[in-house]
Amino acid sequence: MVGDMCPNRVEELESRVQELEASVEGLTDELIECKVRIRELENATDADIGFVPASEKKGQTDSIEESVAEAEAASEETKAEGDNSTDNTEETDDIIIA
Repeated sequence: MVGDMCPNRVEELESRVQELEASVEGLTDELIECKVRIRELENATDADIGFVPASEKKGQTDSIEESVAEAEAASEETKAEGDNSTDNTEETDDIIIA
């Protein structure tokens, strides 16, 4: 009886990992979109008042591209952790519950 439950538990955990990976990917995409929208709003507000910070003169696309690259790297790292570890289910449950 115990042997029958283990494969089901493994399947449940694998399914849960896939769900969490999809959630992380979706949240990462939303975060990127939010950062882009915030940047656009900041730029519009700055333009309305005629303010152009020296750091922004370099190019706004650089910082957006960096944000996208960082978010994608974090997503890939999370996927790799999910593939390599099965002991962190309590941590992920805490994140989902909270």
